[in-house]
Amino acid sequence: MSLELSSICILDASGQIIREAKVASELEALTAFLVSLNLPLTRVGLEAGPLSQWLHAGLMQAGFEVVLLETRHVKAALSAMIVKTDRRNARGIAQLLRMGWFRRVHGKSPPAQELRALLTAREQLQAKMRDVELSLRGLLRGFGLKIGEISKGRFAARVRTLIAGHAMLVKIAEAKLRAREALQTEFARLHRAVLFPSGHGSEIAIGTTRPMACWIIRWNGPAPYREQCLAQFDSGLPRRLLSFRNGQSALCV
Repeated sequence: MSLELSSICILDASGQIIREAKVASELEALTAFLVSLNLPLTRVGLEAGPLSQWLHAGLMQAGFEVVLLETRHVKAALSAMIVKTDRRNARGIAQLLRMGWFRRVHGKSPPAQELRALLTAREQLQAKMRDVELSLRGLLRGFGLKIGEISKGRFAARVRTLIAGHAMLVKIAEAKLRAREALQTEFARLHRAVLFPSGHGSEIAIGTTRPMACWIIRWNGPAPYREQCLAQFDSGLPRRLLSFRNGQSALCV
């Protein structure tokens, strides 16, 4: 499966190839092709990848039994093939699906995917803002100007104090500070969206005094999963969004 085309292989119970085709990697095109077969499809297999979550949800809504296959397991199973093409890979995946030699991957619910995308975007903006600050520190250090330890609120004022009287440094630093301010503004918006998500269930705060503190700022699941979340954070796992097989999720930061 690629961004443009997906190779499809249809097998019967004995492993004989019924149909092979290449279809556009679009939900409508794949659904229309599978419906046009007029065959009782037992299951549809998708190798986990960038498009798989979206296609999995769409094909499930269309009434197909869809299975997400674990990527490393598929790669190991198909490693014996000397010549690898999309067509041969589709045949191999179809055989794995027919014989049951695959490891199923849990498909995340759309709300869980949205929250993960929100957290990822927030993290990226924060990283870019940090990059701008570090680049300013490195730039000024070359001129003997040291920013030192400073709070984020006083960072811009400290830079402007240091570059006063340096025309070229003022031009460069002001451009970077404007970029930092824009990143800060957009980061604050996404941060508020993380703290107060709309339409994704109730917002509650649950704390723990354990060494690896966990704050669940959005909970959409039953009480037993709350303890599971806290237990996973006690094990030292990084902050992340926890999603469970029953479609419930907890946002932990």
